[in-house]
Amino acid sequence: MSDRFDQAGYGTIPVGFGERLAVVVVDFQLAFTDPSFPAGRSPHVQRAVENTAVLLKVARRHNVPVATCHTAWCGERDMIPWKASAIRTGMFHGDRGTEMDPRIRDAAYDAHFVKATPSIFFGTALVPFLIKNRVDTVIVTGCTTSGCVRASIIDSFAWGFRTIVPEDCVGDMEQGAHEANLLDVGRRYADIVTSAECIAEIERRGSVPATLKGEKYAEVRA
Repeated sequence: MSDRFDQAGYGTIPVGFGERLAVVVVDFQLAFTDPSFPAGRSPHVQRAVENTAVLLKVARRHNVPVATCHTAWCGERDMIPWKASAIRTGMFHGDRGTEMDPRIRDAAYDAHFVKATPSIFFGTALVPFLIKNRVDTVIVTGCTTSGCVRASIIDSFAWGFRTIVPEDCVGDMEQGAHEANLLDVGRRYADIVTSAECIAEIERRGSVPATLKGEKYAEVRA
């Protein structure tokens, strides 16, 4: 049976890479990547971390801006009403779970933001950072695909950025949720590609001018 989304023309117009790229990394913090935490036991997320680490090495080598983030709150009183109990474990300011996975973070290079809601764009200074670096294309990586990554994809689209998602650089608690959400955002908001395609595009362009590279940026609490 024909897919009614296809019949209606969803996903027929590719986004494509624009003139200037940036890589954003959503919530690859220990609470989601370290198996000692309830939400850190997904092999699917581990795969995404390893692939993103490779992509980031190439991006930094070519002076592509990189923005990372972690989620944290002062306590229950300033936390929005999450329904997941695991989110309340190790994710308050100063907790170990808020530390970025060492495979991902380069404190001397990356712009880093602290957020309190799903999207890396909401309540942070990410957009001014991207504008400063003349970015028009955002490569979204991180976890989880159905949660904070999806929210970040939608906000990237809403801000008018070309949005590219390397499938193997985002991860979720389960493969099914990952696939279903990528299928949906791929119909509407973003191009779903591979990390190899992103790496090839970065290397094809060569290094951007040093004045436009990622830089250490003041952390901003949402």
